Amino acid sequence: MESTPPRPPVRDLIRWGVKMLAQLVVFGLILFLVAGRLNWRGGWAFILIGATTQVLSAILFLPKHADLIAERSKMQANTKPWDRVLAPLVSMAGPLALVLVGGLDARFHWSAEPPLWLFLLAVVVGLGASIFVLWAMLTNRFFAATVRIQEDRGHHVVDSGPYAIVRHPGYLGAVVYDLLVPLVLGSWSAFIPAVVTVALTFVRTALEDRTLQAELSGYAQYAQRIKFRLLPGIW
Repeated sequence: MESTPPRPPVRDLIRWGVKMLAQLVVFGLILFLVAGRLNWRGGWAFILIGATTQVLSAILFLPKHADLIAERSKMQANTKPWDRVLAPLVSMAGPLALVLVGGLDARFHWSAEPPLWLFLLAVVVGLGASIFVLWAMLTNRFFAATVRIQEDRGHHVVDSGPYAIVRHPGYLGAVVYDLLVPLVLGSWSAFIPAVVTVALTFVRTALEDRTLQAELSGYAQYAQRIKFRLLPGIW
């Protein structure tokens, strides 16, 4: 049985809270400033999904898993060199490109908005994808912001919850979310940065899986049981 981890320093929790709030505010400002208007359903829906996810994160993690917030709030020292490049591209540059293109599309009307039913479906499934990622984070104590073997935290294989479905459920949820954001924003043009971000996520998944098979005890056996890395029945 794992011992109860110590609570992280208060400064780590404050840094996490400020980072999450700042990210939401910055993305919201970019969205509406670039769009040039506030009466935009896609922009408000995007903010609603982000805010809901952050509130759920705080509810789920702060009472008993605050140490995970500290672990995931910054890039750790032994992050793999290739992920020092890929992690910011996938987690920051890609989403930023999505909201920029979506905002410009809302301003200049490059593409017709999807029908209301498709927009609502995208909002609901997009929120579901975000919650799926939270499930993976809550299940796996070693779900980190960047790829590294966490010897300092007793890193071992996790094969329960969503990890019994695919080996990288967090990336699966992120891929679904990224592909739905253009529909939430009402921008077909935003599929361009979305597809690029998803492609980078596939590259990151392959590199992380190779790292884990080579360096994490028991992962190769786990990979033999759970055949698919990201897409059930496909890859």
